[in-house]
Amino acid sequence: MNPSAEQHPAFPMARRCPFGPPEEYAKLRATEPVSRATLKVNGKPAWLITRHEHIKKVLGDSRVSANLKLPGYPLQVPVPEEMLQAVPLTFLSMDPPDHTVQRRMLAPEFSVRRMRELRPRVQQIVDERIDAMLAAGGPVDLVTALALPVPSLVICELLGVPYEDHPRFETWAGQIMSRDISEEERGRAHYELDRYVDGLVTAKESEPGDDMISRLIEKNRAEPAVEHADIVSMARLMLVTGHETTANMIALGTLALLEHPEQLAAVKADSALLPRAVEELLRYFSISDSGTARVALEDIEIGGTVIRAGEGILPLNNAANHDEAVFADPDTLDIHREEARSHLAFGYGVHQCIGQNLARLELGVVYGTLFRRIPGLRLAASPEDLRFKDDAIVFGVHELPVTW
Repeated sequence: MNPSAEQHPAFPMARRCPFGPPEEYAKLRATEPVSRATLKVNGKPAWLITRHEHIKKVLGDSRVSANLKLPGYPLQVPVPEEMLQAVPLTFLSMDPPDHTVQRRMLAPEFSVRRMRELRPRVQQIVDERIDAMLAAGGPVDLVTALALPVPSLVICELLGVPYEDHPRFETWAGQIMSRDISEEERGRAHYELDRYVDGLVTAKESEPGDDMISRLIEKNRAEPAVEHADIVSMARLMLVTGHETTANMIALGTLALLEHPEQLAAVKADSALLPRAVEELLRYFSISDSGTARVALEDIEIGGTVIRAGEGILPLNNAANHDEAVFADPDTLDIHREEARSHLAFGYGVHQCIGQNLARLELGVVYGTLFRRIPGLRLAASPEDLRFKDDAIVFGVHELPVTW
């Protein structure tokens, strides 16, 4: 451990309950909004940013980098240095102009128009999964019955990935995002996932289909901008992030609504509230709390504190989304909240989540359909007995037993 970092609080900090951020966040916002912490994963220091305005400033500043290979970058999982340097950067970890090139290639795939076209198929997938739930009868695990299959099916169809392969890539994704596995296990998961996606891309280079990977290949042939490895990297990122985060939000959002019956009753009574409910649930949980890690390229000043070049920065979305200066009574779930859309659950700036329109589509269809078709849905286990993903980069629940 870095001796100079021993006096700093350890990060990550535990949530006090699944419905609230770590208690330390509010104290830091009030007394030390730009503060030092020690990373549990490697004992290195990093800056924690906890106010909404400061986080927007950091994420919008070209003097900070998303490049996880740079010294000082606050890694959230243990990765051997030789592996870190050998693995190509993904779209998420690139800075402009390389990031800009790939974002322009991907953006049309997630446009509002494309999501409108996709909505009927998403609705069909959700209905089919709920049909299966009703046929099986309760209790069922909502995670395996609905939360995981819906985004997995959707992203598989979008990318042109055989859905029968989903157990493999879901396992690899879970291992990659876990803080609690060995470096060897994580390295093996990275290798297997890369090999799998590389095979898909190679096959589509010879026999393209009507899917996102094929369109990226054809677009790049018409106007060469990236290499084969870059298309593999983009496809891998879409495959992992396209199901993992949304699956966790489906389960957590369902749990929150079941545990807040007055909020659920309002959604059931007025479907026009669904879009605002989705935004509020995204704000409330902020499941990818530190996924916007950065490293300073130059000395920068945030909130009166100077962060030196080469120092790691963790803009904490969960802290920003519970900032009293932006959200009144922030620890209360309120689906009528007018300012909910100001949340930073999808990040901010040039790296703002490119798949946010897809996530909103899937969450809205799932919540609206689930409670309409199974109005008597209820938990089949005590909330205290649920196992939450405290060991993962993306927060969630392992199982969610429900019945009706």
